[in-house]
Amino acid sequence: MPEIKTIAVLGAGTMGNGIAHVCARSGFLVLLCDVEQGFLNRGLAAIEKNLAREVAKEKITPQQAQEARERIAPTLDRDALAVCDFAIEAATEKFDIKSALFGDLDRILPPEAILASNTSSISITKLAAQISRPAQVIGMHFFNPVPVMQLVEVIRGMQTSQSTFDTVQSLAKQLGKTPVEVNDAAGFVSNRVLMPLINEAIFAVMEGVATPEAIDQVFQLGMAHPMGPLTLADFIGLDVCLDIMRVLVEGTGDPKYRPCPLLVRMVDAGWLGRKSGRGFYSYA
Repeated sequence: MPEIKTIAVLGAGTMGNGIAHVCARSGFLVLLCDVEQGFLNRGLAAIEKNLAREVAKEKITPQQAQEARERIAPTLDRDALAVCDFAIEAATEKFDIKSALFGDLDRILPPEAILASNTSSISITKLAAQISRPAQVIGMHFFNPVPVMQLVEVIRGMQTSQSTFDTVQSLAKQLGKTPVEVNDAAGFVSNRVLMPLINEAIFAVMEGVATPEAIDQVFQLGMAHPMGPLTLADFIGLDVCLDIMRVLVEGTGDPKYRPCPLLVRMVDAGWLGRKSGRGFYSYA
């Protein structure tokens, strides 16, 4: 298996800065790349805040936090990623955006480098088919908040080699995560099961079955979920939920995955959940 020392993380948003955080905390050098300096600044601020939280909880020492931060180098120059042994993209959940990123990474990174996608639903097989090293493409689906959540879905495309899979399994463990093998199918396991649950909860709101608060209480008190499906939808982002539902419909051809019309209208209105200040709940 190739030795990994330097990891490129593309996208400094919620998932990207979380992935950069755990990679740096685990001793890897990280190049955190995005398209605007403002995005990088917000990502780095989130990393510093989360490292400080880990220090306060005595999970790491102040020195370890400082060393982790010093291992992260922000960059706007994608060509600077040529020194990386491994790349994880955490861009917007749109095939065209991810495919273009993979094309650039295929051109820039060394021939032996592995290209991983943090996609939560898009076909790894289809992404791999766009570039010259399909055997070195794999899905590495982290969960939010990345520094806390233990699971990484490791998704094999049809072309993914055993060497690539073994390397990513090993890397996930080095990051303190538990890798779970999943084959390439729309939504994988997590979102194929979770998103229809969220979507059905939204149908229940639309049809007047119960209020968002009541629905969430049913799941918290009756099923011991830490948060209800509508609170979770707001946390994930309603636009992300809608994108995933559309991938499920397209990928399976099954109308049971059709997005709830209320979800579509809320996204059209810009009510995206926590990040916009309004979703099923209001956020100051």
